[in-house]
Amino acid sequence: MRFIRVLNDIRLKSKLSLIFITVAVLPLLISGIYLTSKLKEVMILNAAEQATNNVERVQKRTEEVINVAIDISYQLSNDNRMKSIASRNYESYNEVIQTYRQYTDIRDYMRLYKEIKSIRLYTSNSTMLNNWEFMQPDDQTKQSEWYRAALSQKGLAGWDYIQDERDHRHYLSLVRKINLDELKNESVLVINVNSDLLNSILSQETFSTMIVDDNNNIVAANRPDLYGKNLASVHAGSNMLSQTEGSYEAVMDGKNSKVVIANITPQNSWNGLRIISVFTVSEILHDANAIIRLATFVIGGCLIIAVLLVYVSASFIARRLLRLSKHMSRVGTVSWDTYLDLDGKDEIGQLSRQFNDLVHRISELMLEVEESNQQKQTLLQKQNDIKFKMLASQVNPHFLFNTLESIRMEAHLRGEEGLAQAVWQLSVLIRNSLEVGSRQIPLSDELNMVRCYLELQKFRYEDRLQYIMEIDPASEHIEIPPLIIQPLVENSILHGLDRKEGPTLITVRTKVNDQGTLFVEIHDDGAGIPPKKMNEIKKQLMNSDEAGDRIGLRNVNDRLELTYGTRSRLSIESTEGRGTCITFCIPKEGGEPDVLRDHC
Repeated sequence: MRFIRVLNDIRLKSKLSLIFITVAVLPLLISGIYLTSKLKEVMILNAAEQATNNVERVQKRTEEVINVAIDISYQLSNDNRMKSIASRNYESYNEVIQTYRQYTDIRDYMRLYKEIKSIRLYTSNSTMLNNWEFMQPDDQTKQSEWYRAALSQKGLAGWDYIQDERDHRHYLSLVRKINLDELKNESVLVINVNSDLLNSILSQETFSTMIVDDNNNIVAANRPDLYGKNLASVHAGSNMLSQTEGSYEAVMDGKNSKVVIANITPQNSWNGLRIISVFTVSEILHDANAIIRLATFVIGGCLIIAVLLVYVSASFIARRLLRLSKHMSRVGTVSWDTYLDLDGKDEIGQLSRQFNDLVHRISELMLEVEESNQQKQTLLQKQNDIKFKMLASQVNPHFLFNTLESIRMEAHLRGEEGLAQAVWQLSVLIRNSLEVGSRQIPLSDELNMVRCYLELQKFRYEDRLQYIMEIDPASEHIEIPPLIIQPLVENSILHGLDRKEGPTLITVRTKVNDQGTLFVEIHDDGAGIPPKKMNEIKKQLMNSDEAGDRIGLRNVNDRLELTYGTRSRLSIESTEGRGTCITFCIPKEGGEPDVLRDHC
């Protein structure tokens, strides 16, 4: 502690010179003499230690990748739905296709986990179709070594270098037998590990590093010329083919090399992998000798000149910085009348002039900002109030006229007395619409209006219109602006059902996440929107002043943006002939909303 106090009391120019001499000159002279005699031993030891650390790091990251495949294999081995699909006797191709379409677990795994390239289940079921997830094993597959090995093991996982039938590339793959309850024969699950991810892990290593399987196939490497080859063809005659964990001498590309090997034995597996890192001794020593020779000449001359320059420069810098520090302290006490006069055109002189200019500008801006902020807040509040009221008033007549027209046409076509219920529902909607103001209402009230509207439209379209409301109970008490969801449902009917022959299903879904953000989704499987029209709609939503025929959508979008910010605006995805999905989110208590993660 005393030494630190003494060091702090030394002037800056003397301190810089002393520190430079103590920290730079003396250690370099002493370590240079010592390293000259110990260079070879130290460099080799450092390289071996680095290779060991690299192997350990690669081992941990590789285990993280393959553990994802192991976890997925356990989940799929206990997936009764998958077993039922694989063992079921299908009567038609349509039944198979429909069943495949409803089962999305395998696709979900591949979408969620970047560590997985593909998943497929080989099962002998003549009534199934090959869709690259459920596959019929051909004779070549049944005779392959990995397939027979998987069937011979009792639920254990195996690792092999297998060619994928889809892209004809080889991947490190997990193979495992899956027992089906309904069929006597077994199925084999194959999970391809993402080779690009393994190669990217190894690409960060300095030395030549590779991952090999039990058959000495190089399944991943940081050298492109090694990937996919067999270890015997690259290191012929070396003892690397049979060595396990440890450090060994080897020959790589005709050069004496050091090899570090580590084993990876995944849990509940009958085989494993090896991590191999190789570096040549001659290259390490050659680079070190060249660096030392160059450093000896450069450092020696630079140190002599640097000692002189440090002392002289520190004297000038310390004196001018001290003056600058005093004036900065005055500004820190909110004293805006300070003025710093430092001569010179260097950086410190320029800094002093900029400092004076900055102090003057800050003094002026402080007054301007206070006045500007007060005026801006007042103007913004008035503009939002006016624009919100104008936007909210657009939807009520538009909705009311469409509803009355639907009931009139149905009454004209049917001539039935069943309109009493429809008229009652319409009266509820009219009453609620007339009572709508700028205040927010609970989500449950909005959903009641949506349900009445859908029942009215169902009265008109009968079986052509079907709807589902999946409501999160935690969302019903959340308050939202009125008439936010109903125009979106109306859009699904007008532009989805009316332009499609046959029935249309409309789904209204709400969900509240852990942060309290409300997510709302309106989905229909109607006619969809052409790409050109979709681009026009998105352009209209981005610019509220642009003219367009989607008044309801633009109205809802503008109200959400005014109330909650730009990240709560509508998100629209549509495929022509397959339907449209509209989503938006409302943050908790007006905070910034999370990024939408739900997909249609």
